[in-house]
Amino acid sequence: MLRSTTLRTSVVGIAALAVIGGLAVSASASAPSAPVSDEARKAPKESSLTGSAKMFRADGQQVRFSFDAHGFAPAEPDEPGAPAGTSRGTFRFSHYTADGTQGAYAEGRVDCLLTGGPVATATGVITRSDLPGAIGKRVGFTVYDGKGDGRKDRVGYSWAVGSIPTMEVPKCLSAAPYETVESGDFKVEHVLPPNPSGNSEKAANAGTEE
Repeated sequence: MLRSTTLRTSVVGIAALAVIGGLAVSASASAPSAPVSDEARKAPKESSLTGSAKMFRADGQQVRFSFDAHGFAPAEPDEPGAPAGTSRGTFRFSHYTADGTQGAYAEGRVDCLLTGGPVATATGVITRSDLPGAIGKRVGFTVYDGKGDGRKDRVGYSWAVGSIPTMEVPKCLSAAPYETVESGDFKVEHVLPPNPSGNSEKAANAGTEE
């Protein structure tokens, strides 16, 4: 009789737990999810370099840059076995005399983008240009986003001390941003992508440990 009572008590207890568990699951499933904040909704999902601007030249030369680059690291890495990045996008730049009678333009596809805070470095291969010898050449850009209206933005480029047709530029390398913006605005968004190897976390913590 004791055994029967104990068994019956255990069954009742299990049934009660099942009901309670079911209610808990039901309550959890029916509970409204936490609202997403405006900040979280507007937060960038990946790094980017966007915008257009005219550089300041005291003699009136017309120098312009335009970028629409997204992602991070080379989409086709040169190092064997290295993970592929997600960089993609387009660029365009032009340089003409003050009267517009002499100069050239170039545009192309982005093959690498790296960001760090307000700074972005990008490279890409020229696909269209009226500069002899430029098509097929890789060029690099570095942009500092001074935030605000763009007046504090800066731009540097790989041919600052060389010639585009004769230079061999590696992916994601360029010169320091030294040209100042006269009008326009560049925007740099920095989002460090997850790295399964954990190198991103190590890099982020580098220099913080004593």
